[in-house]
Amino acid sequence: MCGLAGVISPGRAATSLSACVERMCGALGHRGPDGMGTYVADGVALGHTRLAIIDLSESGRQPMTNEDGSLYLVVNGEIYNYVDLRADLQARGHAFKSHSDSEVILHLYEEYGEDCVQQLEGMFALALWDAPRRRLLLARDRFGIKPLYVAQQGEALYF
Repeated sequence: MCGLAGVISPGRAATSLSACVERMCGALGHRGPDGMGTYVADGVALGHTRLAIIDLSESGRQPMTNEDGSLYLVVNGEIYNYVDLRADLQARGHAFKSHSDSEVILHLYEEYGEDCVQQLEGMFALALWDAPRRRLLLARDRFGIKPLYVAQQGEALYF
């Protein structure tokens, strides 16, 4: 039962967003006692509180990033079909650096874009930041088992 949080606020400085997302993660600490991680840049901040289940190593920490550092991901949940998805992606040339079910999502996004979520079976809520495109993908499982709350205040989007 991890926690995820984030802010997208065009024009807002990274230092301001960092303090904001750290406070948000502090409020979610009970959902992920195994650590907290953040990604912050001008206009965007992602946060994650971790409950380590599948990959207990440091390589399973979030926010996760792809090989070139262009994608950032935070996930709460479990991807049931990640072993099959991983095998398919490896056959397509993708290299994995962890054993986490979450990392599969990064590679699926590289391969299929926003349609990647159609292939996920499980219970999840996720936020994926595509830095070059300055685009955010928010998604959750079809039944809404894992919550994903969103609020907009002016130009800022909080989740």
